[in-house]
Amino acid sequence: MAKLLPSSPDTSAVEASEPRVIGVDSEDADEMLSALSSSTARKLLSALHEDPDSPSSLADRLDTSLQNVQYHLGKLEAADLVTVADTVYSEKGREMKVYAPSNRPLVVFAGREEDSTGLKAALKRLLGGLGILGFGSLIAQYLLTDGPWFGLASTGSGDAATTESVQVAADTAATTSAATTLPPGVVFFLGGALVLCLAFAVWYVRR
Repeated sequence: MAKLLPSSPDTSAVEASEPRVIGVDSEDADEMLSALSSSTARKLLSALHEDPDSPSSLADRLDTSLQNVQYHLGKLEAADLVTVADTVYSEKGREMKVYAPSNRPLVVFAGREEDSTGLKAALKRLLGGLGILGFGSLIAQYLLTDGPWFGLASTGSGDAATTESVQVAADTAATTSAATTLPPGVVFFLGGALVLCLAFAVWYVRR
């Protein structure tokens, strides 16, 4: 397989795409279910959700033929499940399409067609909340482990006390880390994600 040039494909537009909600009895669902009837097609879609890629690279990842990959990519593209996110060039100068999922995430639901609008809006809020939560988790991880200990800075004769205070703080953080199985940032994210998911579940049941 010809390798891609060092520049990575631009899939930012796909990454920023809105969630897609499809009713199980809609016309879109018929085409989608037909495209996903093959296990190879399902593996392709799953692989593209993990990492957008070219057909030849996908063939290597799934250990199948390039012709098989191209056939199923055509069906997935016709069902609007994947799209060409970018074009790159191999070391031999050949143009190669990079495929990516058309939407993240894709949700199939059973219910009234008019309910899809409210579900889509709720999913957007949930994903937005998870994004903010992820950013907050990084800050929590930084402050509780590697970040500065605010209020400890001093000058002159207080340098020794500052050094001692920082050492005590570091020892405390190390002890806390050893006493738990997960980093503080992960604990923060999991707790917040649980609350968000429970709130979403309550909303969905009561709507």
